[in-house]
Amino acid sequence: MLLIALLSLTTSAVAKGLRPHGISLSLNGIDYFVSPSPETKLPSSLRPSAKTADSFNFTPVTVVGNGTTAQDDLNALFSEWKQKDDVWQPGFLETVIVKNADCKSGANTFHDGIESVVSCADQSFKIPPGPYFLSTHSGQLHRVYRLYDDFSGTFAESLLHLPDGKFQTLSAHMSSSASLTIGVPSRLYYTRTKEQPLAGVRVAVKDLFDIEGVKSSRGNRAWYNLYPAANRTAPAIQNLIDAGAVIVGTQKLSQFANGENPTADWVSYSAPFNPRGDGYQGPSSSSSGAGASVASYPWLDIAVGSDTGGSIRGPAGVTGVFGNRPTHNLVTLDNAMPLSPAMDTAGFLTRDPELWGLAQAAMYGENYTSFSEDVQYPQIVYTLGFPDNSTPNGAIIHRFANDLADFLATNITEYDLDQDWASTAPEPVRDLLLTDFLNTTYPALITKQQIALVKKPFFKDYAAAHEGRQPYINPAPSVRWAWGESQPDSILDDALKNKTIFMDWFNERVLPKDDDKQRCSSRILLHTESTGSFGRRDIYKDPPRVPFGWSLSKLSIFSEAPDSVYPLGEVSGFSNITRHEEKLPVTVDIMVAKGCDGLIPRLAQDLVAHGILEVPKTGRSLSGGSVLF
Repeated sequence: MLLIALLSLTTSAVAKGLRPHGISLSLNGIDYFVSPSPETKLPSSLRPSAKTADSFNFTPVTVVGNGTTAQDDLNALFSEWKQKDDVWQPGFLETVIVKNADCKSGANTFHDGIESVVSCADQSFKIPPGPYFLSTHSGQLHRVYRLYDDFSGTFAESLLHLPDGKFQTLSAHMSSSASLTIGVPSRLYYTRTKEQPLAGVRVAVKDLFDIEGVKSSRGNRAWYNLYPAANRTAPAIQNLIDAGAVIVGTQKLSQFANGENPTADWVSYSAPFNPRGDGYQGPSSSSSGAGASVASYPWLDIAVGSDTGGSIRGPAGVTGVFGNRPTHNLVTLDNAMPLSPAMDTAGFLTRDPELWGLAQAAMYGENYTSFSEDVQYPQIVYTLGFPDNSTPNGAIIHRFANDLADFLATNITEYDLDQDWASTAPEPVRDLLLTDFLNTTYPALITKQQIALVKKPFFKDYAAAHEGRQPYINPAPSVRWAWGESQPDSILDDALKNKTIFMDWFNERVLPKDDDKQRCSSRILLHTESTGSFGRRDIYKDPPRVPFGWSLSKLSIFSEAPDSVYPLGEVSGFSNITRHEEKLPVTVDIMVAKGCDGLIPRLAQDLVAHGILEVPKTGRSLSGGSVLF
């Protein structure tokens, strides 16, 4: 009796420590994950007979829950579902639960000749429509996630959102996959509303934003293993969740958001693969996973990145998707790792300009300026630094500028930034070239601020945990931090001062706001982002250096005005890897006045509607095609 009692106590203690993480299974050759959190427990009247249960004690179920679709119309409904949702499939028709007044229980054939068992639910049945797996043992109904292969190596963690608001790693792995597996829920579970405009939108998040219950790496293995899971979600990400977004995972970034090249700079983790062209072009940085994933996966809707010195615009450019660096300080970056608070921003990469606008409105909230169909676009369009019109990439960029001018019923003005600065800049700095005046501004800001906010506390915590040792740091941040530590603290004050001088001049002289609120910006400024040139990931380049100097990508960084990427087209070039002609994206940057962010996605939507822009597809080319490996 004593032995039995001890065994009983031991079993009870073990049972209390057990926690289900869900299971994976396959239905008609498609891999799925079954959520560990049941949606509801079905009454016995709605459960299928035992003979329909499979050997895994799970059976596929389809719920039709809106109460408005007549039973005779279900065949058409299921055909529509098959087109709009990548998770549901006819295999879930084995059991169909219908909430409808005219429901008739029994056997029926709705779709593809599949015989279904129909059960009729009453009005108290509140489960969203879509596919489920039913545990025939417990009677519990579980949501379904389709599993996908992260073949471009873009994700850091695959995530599952729990009912308590926290997240956990989605514990599943596809068969025949050498990469991380990502799970996405059925789109049928969600209905977009005014309160939740992003309901069901699948979002991936750069691994520098905290997500409650999730560990982060910031691109560094030592960081990931040193610190516990976050106890709070970054407000910028929480805004998206509150708007209905579904966070499916965190994504790789170059270490501590510093610029890195794939071959030698990415040491802690491997760089994601850019799917365009021959499949071996660099993904740019630091939102590398974000750009590569949006260009690779049709099942992913949008990715959250950060942009300090071009970390959204660079990846968007080389992968040919929409991307935005917003007006500085549109949303708090609490619970996000800083590179330089004076320049850090949070933005998006996506293929869909309409979704782009909705996501920005959700994240930036009342700080975001939205525009209706009554928008009045600026009538002055500046172009800056365009390639020659006689080149293939130049022809694409110039054609877009001319089409834009025609759409706006205006003309193009070639703007000379250097000349304008030399003639109108503040007197004390007017004689200085921008390359000289701002030469150390960016490196001073990113090194001095990140050393204080990231490196010093990280090194202190690591030393305390490892008997005074230092953690490994990739070459790029290591070189930058070493330079920053060699400089006097006064260089930070000088950098902030020079940034402010340029910002005030630019926002008054180049892109001032318009008095008309429906126009907001007095001008549009276009400059080149990606020209479709090859940049192989396997080339051993010079060692990382401190990012001195001036480039057009810094216009928005120092002015705090929004700068976004539009994909325009592609140019062909000979790949030394495939020994074939391959296509790479050509993109343009578009800037408007500070605080006028909503103009850019609104204009993109109108340009798509008029055939001036095209929505890019996933794959080898902007028009699609299988990715090369």
